[in-house]
Amino acid sequence: MLILPENGYLQYSGRIDFENKNAPVFVFPASYVKMNFTGKTLKVVVENHRDCWNNYLGYILDGEQGKLLLPVEGKATIGIPVDQDKDVHELLLFKRQDSCHTFTFYGFEVDDDCVLEKVEEKPERRIEVFGDSVSAGEVSEAVDYVGQPDPEHNGEYSNSWYSYSWMTARKLGAELHDIAQGGIALLDGTGYFAPPGYMGMEHAYDCIEYSPRLGKQKKWDFSQYIPHVVIIAIGQNDNHPEDYMHEDPTGEKAAVWKEHYEAFVRKIREIYPKSVIILKTTILEHSVEWDEAIEEICRKLQDKNLYHFLYSNNGSGTKGHIRIPEADRMSDELCEFIRSLGDEIWLTEP
Repeated sequence: MLILPENGYLQYSGRIDFENKNAPVFVFPASYVKMNFTGKTLKVVVENHRDCWNNYLGYILDGEQGKLLLPVEGKATIGIPVDQDKDVHELLLFKRQDSCHTFTFYGFEVDDDCVLEKVEEKPERRIEVFGDSVSAGEVSEAVDYVGQPDPEHNGEYSNSWYSYSWMTARKLGAELHDIAQGGIALLDGTGYFAPPGYMGMEHAYDCIEYSPRLGKQKKWDFSQYIPHVVIIAIGQNDNHPEDYMHEDPTGEKAAVWKEHYEAFVRKIREIYPKSVIILKTTILEHSVEWDEAIEEICRKLQDKNLYHFLYSNNGSGTKGHIRIPEADRMSDELCEFIRSLGDEIWLTEP
């Protein structure tokens, strides 16, 4: 029996393209579908749309995490091993990676006598993150390389479940929309995402589908998800191809970046007038002048619900991507800061 995507017992989270209700497209890391079901059989029917790397689906079935290698392209039916001794199963199928790929979800194949049961309600608290590879959990599973440059890899170590973003949300009991893309900077023509032109967060933040190499852009309806807390974690990749903020922090290029960063924060504030907004970078090595620029803009805006957050080892923690234990510590520090703002931040409807 095929459980179609529009089935009311399925629960979704994330910016997912539901233009076709029975063929939704998963784009962003940490986007998921949940299902509670009976039976001994479980298969997921998907179609992969690859840009780069090897692409994997993540899943947690009855508390055990696994991953599924997707085909380079085309529709596939992929089995997930089921504990034959359990009667009722809890599944969370999620997107491990950023837009190195997207995938279309066509449903689950289960036993003909399968019964679906109601999934636990989503948390009332809501967080949204605008970030880069660190926010996406890229190369997070390379735990033998804590504090070191990345090993050679082909996508197998990337897992949004272990991003500081999702860890923070889980620890705070919040739903997450993780608008994170590896290599992205603020401005077009900088960073590492989508060469040779390079797309910046300025032109991706308001989209569902955004990668110029995976099809036409589609805009997101912000009214579908209004977060209590917004985290803007941009400024890490902006030093490529030129670290002008370090070399000349009062120069023309630095001034242009600050102008655009301020405008971006103002856009987010316009979209979410009541949300708490937290500006930050990460522990991945970068020049301190980027954080100083963010602090300058934060002070300039004089917004009582706008904060600039720094980790204890901000910009100096590692030469490589953030591994699981590092992301865990980052999320602890970020949670402590968010908790210090008081429970009332979650009580006001944004």
